[in-house]
Formats: sequence, C-alpha cells, structure tokens
Amino acid sequence: MTTKTRKKPTVEEIRKYAMENYANGGDVIVEAMEDEEIKAEFLKGKKSAKQVWEAVKETMNIQEEQRAVAQSHADQNHEKEEENMTNKEKVQQQVAEEVTQEVEKDKEEIKKMEDALAEYPWLWDYWWKTVEVDQDKYTAQVELTGKGGYFIRILPGAKVEEPIQSCLLLDEADTSQRVHNIVIAEENSEARIITGCTVNPDVEKGLHLGVSEFYIKKGAQLTFTMVHNWAEDFHVRPRTGIVVEEDATFINNYLLLKPVRSIQSYPRAELRGQNARARFNSIIYGQKESELDMGSLIELNGAGTRGESVSRSLGKEKSQIMMRGKLKARSNDAQAHLECSGMLLSEEAEMNAIPELWVEGAPQADLTHEAAVGPVSEESVEYLMSKGFDRDEAVSAIIQGFMQVGIEGLPDVLNQMLQETFASMTNGF
Repeated sequence: MTTKTRKKPTVEEIRKYAMENYANGGDVIVEAMEDEEIKAEFLKGKKSAKQVWEAVKETMNIQEEQRAVAQSHADQNHEKEEENMTNKEKVQQQVAEEVTQEVEKDKEEIKKMEDALAEYPWLWDYWWKTVEVDQDKYTAQVELTGKGGYFIRILPGAKVEEPIQSCLLLDEADTSQRVHNIVIAEENSEARIITGCTVNPDVEKGLHLGVSEFYIKKGAQLTFTMVHNWAEDFHVRPRTGIVVEEDATFINNYLLLKPVRSIQSYPRAELRGQNARARFNSIIYGQKESELDMGSLIELNGAGTRGESVSRSLGKEKSQIMMRGKLKARSNDAQAHLECSGMLLSEEAEMNAIPELWVEGAPQADLTHEAAVGPVSEESVEYLMSKGFDRDEAVSAIIQGFMQVGIEGLPDVLNQMLQETFASMTNGF
C-alpha cells in the first residue's frame, strides 16, 4: 500500500482558506500569518496550520473577553454620567427630546448623531465621505475624541415650509467642542435650515471643531444659513463637505457679526450631478484682533453645472481677513462666478483677496471672478451728503448697501439683528 504524503499548504493558501471559511476570524488569521515570527515557525514546520488556527482562536477569545470587560466599564461609566447629570443638563436633554418628538415625521427627521447612528446602520455609508478624516489634525481629533452633533434628514418629496432651526452651544470655559453633523436632503425635497453656534456669556476661551457633511439628492433644494456668535478669545475650525446631485440646488449663507479670536473655514461643494447648482453667500465682519481665514471651493464636475460664490467682508480695528475662493471646472458647459469684495474701516485692519479659477480638461468652461479691497468711497459719501445726508448717515448707507448679498428667507428677528449690526459698523469710523 502506497502512502501519500499530504502537501503542506502555503501561507497564501492558508490566508485564502481562512477568508473563505472563517467569516469572523479570517482577517485575524491573515494578520497572524503576517507576523514574521509566526510565519517563520510555520514555514520551518514548527507550527502546523492547525496550531496557527488554535493560537489565533485563543487570541480572538482573549480579545472578545477584553471587549466585554471594556463594554461593561463603559456601561458603568454611562450610568455614573447619568447619575451625575446636573438639573440644567437634564432640562436641556428633555427639551431636545421634546423638540425631536414635535418634528413632522412625514417630512423631516432631527436626531442626536449618536442616536441616529445607532438607529440607522446605513448612515455609516455617509460617515466621513465628503470630508477626509485625515484632512488635518482637527478632523482627526473629531474622529478620535468627538462627541455630539446633529442628524437632519428631509424625507423624499417633502416640502418643509417653516425653517428648521438648530443650535450648538458651548457651556464650559477653556474646553473644546468636537461635533460631527450630517444633513441629507432626499430626492425632490425642499427645506431651509438655520443654525447658530454660540457660547455661554461666561465663556471667554475655547475651541470649536465641527465636521459637517451635506448630501443633496436628485432634484432637492436646501438653503443652509449659519450664524456664528462666539467669544472674543474663541478659536473656530469648521470642516464642511457637500455633494450636490442631478438637478439639485444648495445655497449656503454664512454670517459672522461678532468678534472672535480666529476662524479657519473653507467648505467644499462638489456638483456631481447634471445641472447641479451651488451658491455661497458670506457676510464677514472683522473686529478687534480677529484673524479670519475664510473661503469656499466649488467643483463643477457634472454637465450643465452652475456655481456662484459672493463674499462681503468689512475690516475694523486690528482685524485680519483672508478672503479665499476657488472655482474648479471639469465640464465643458460649466459656468460659475466668484466675487470677493472687502471694505476697510481702519488703518490697522488687514485684508487679502485670493480668487482662483481652475479648469481641468474642460476648455469650454466659463469661469469668471472679480475681487476688490478698499476704503469707503469718499466720492460716494460726498454725493449722498449733497442729497441731505450727514456724513455718518452717508457712510452707514454705503456700508449697508455694500454688505447686502441677497440672503433671503431669514426670520424677522435675524433680519433686525443684521440691520442693527450694519448700522453700528460706522461707530468710531
């Protein structure tokens, strides 16, 4: 009788077998076989394939026990956090839950991000898709230590008449807020969102890190208005990405009317679908020693895409303002316009405008820009004074006209605040 010697499997064969037959452990086997010590022992015959597998299973069991212990500790810590919640925090949580319950369920969904991720496993497909997690140290910190944020979803075909309002509040001094938000406007939906970021009046210093991802589906229309109202020694680092699909429209309004230590913001909108549209409107008021690096990027990739970015900046006292804007076209029939305009009300204020037009493989694309930085026109002031205005009234009228960029749909209280801020801009000028 002839005895056949079974051929010893190769490392590659073990990897393939593991991935095909051990759904929950194949990747661990592959990782184990990548270990040089284990691989050497296997190739020298000191460890059989079975022994490798047994060692891996033991490792997996240990890891599972460690995960169970870690989860138990996490559950205990969560219970302690609930016990230690202040009355104020309990009231805030109750209000948030009541607001969520009052949402028209047939039109929109508003949830805390943690709750949304737990309820909708498909939401992970939208997680870190428009903003790269390793874009910079701020996005990395949000991924590693982030907590909180909101999930807003406009249901298919829904027409939401009243603005959806949200607010991110930082209530503790000398700390950082690290949130991740996702907004989805489903096909053929329409909505307006007005959101604000602010701090407790007692908070003077801190850091806000906010990642926001927007998905505007086919035929949807979304207007998103952000009002920043931070403390004078606050640093702000939002990171925003938007995808706009076929026949969809995204309008972004940004208002900064209060002093802040520094802001660095450069939202990116990708017009992916045919006839997709995007518009950025920015009103920026630099005061005291604020350092503001603001801009936007519109990528026109789909056929017939249209984009517009309009920025109005006012520099006062020792503020420093960097106005950036970039249009990038990859479609021959894409059209877009970029406008960066700034007005200086102080000899110590600094302002730079950096418009960029980029065409890649689309020689017929039509991109235009205009940029201007200067003082209040004395000729315009004298003209208004000749019509009966005093100097302050004339300057105020010029500034108010300059800062108008056509933001529509604001609530009356926000419009009133905007006009009052414009009127006060001439104080000390």
